[in-house]
Amino acid sequence: MALLKVKFNQKKRVKLAQGLWLMNWFSVFAGILVFSMGLFLKIELRKRSEVMDNSESHFVPNSLILMGILSCAFNGFAGKICYDSLDPTKFAKWKPLLKPYMALCFFFNILIFFTALICFLMRGSLESTLSQGLKNSMKFYRDTDTPGRCFMKKTIDMLQIEFKCCGNNGFKDWFEIQWISNRYLDFSSKEVKDRIKSNVDGRYLVDGVPFSCCNPSSPRPCIQYQVTNNSAHYSYDYQTEELNLWRRGCREALLHYYSSMMSSMGAVVLLVWLFEMSVMVGLRLLHTSLESITNPEDPECESEGWILENSLKDTLKSALESLKKIGKFNQVEADAEGAEGEEGGKTPAITTVS
Repeated sequence: MALLKVKFNQKKRVKLAQGLWLMNWFSVFAGILVFSMGLFLKIELRKRSEVMDNSESHFVPNSLILMGILSCAFNGFAGKICYDSLDPTKFAKWKPLLKPYMALCFFFNILIFFTALICFLMRGSLESTLSQGLKNSMKFYRDTDTPGRCFMKKTIDMLQIEFKCCGNNGFKDWFEIQWISNRYLDFSSKEVKDRIKSNVDGRYLVDGVPFSCCNPSSPRPCIQYQVTNNSAHYSYDYQTEELNLWRRGCREALLHYYSSMMSSMGAVVLLVWLFEMSVMVGLRLLHTSLESITNPEDPECESEGWILENSLKDTLKSALESLKKIGKFNQVEADAEGAEGEEGGKTPAITTVS
């Protein structure tokens, strides 16, 4: 028994073809939207590629760009088929291509669905990328005279100002690295010498943060040095002064920014997938309803359209049987090649009679 069998007359077939033609062009615009989202996300990721550890995060925008291009191509082609299906003579040339095209559409919709899932599931990978990337970038904050790293100070400062964040996980991350360049340290000073000697790696560590960590909403001038020393500042307690520095780490801020963006894009791609599935179902009904016309010379006759010619169970069973036959055929070929190799490897015995 066919799955989702529907009866059609000429009027219904024409309406279905016209509706699908319109839906396919809507899908082309949806493909342009998906492509634009992927391009926008790629640009946003490239803006901050210096604070990311690897290029895995670009897998999502690349997938969106690819799906957008394929969507435009597939739906533009389907629109042409639907337009030509209004004329039986024009539709005849598409008949041999429709089954392979429907198979391609099926796999294309699977790819769209997985692309939508990837948008939702990339949070973990993105978090590790940002965590390691920010940690490495903060180490180069002081290298303003080193070629290739001189821009890192500006990048980190602009990042902390824009996203209202400080450090990797928090402002205390700056206490663990030397973020002040040696050229700005007075090595004749006893305080500088003592701090360097007290550190195993010979680094100048302070309980201070860059100016970009300061919160402009703070009612008092920003305290960025001796942050944890309450006695160094009048009427100050660093544990309660929440407005003095940004408390949120840049990893959390960037992760929230990108993951919310990807989740929104994933929701849009999921809607596009649902729309594409409805277009594919409609195209299948149109294809089968035109093929089942009993009298091609009478275009007004009734016909039947369906999604699957047999039930879902029977279709899966026949597909498995086809795969088994292909497997057996390959095995027979492999055995035949092995037998030929063995025969070729044998050398005839030659007996010499003296």
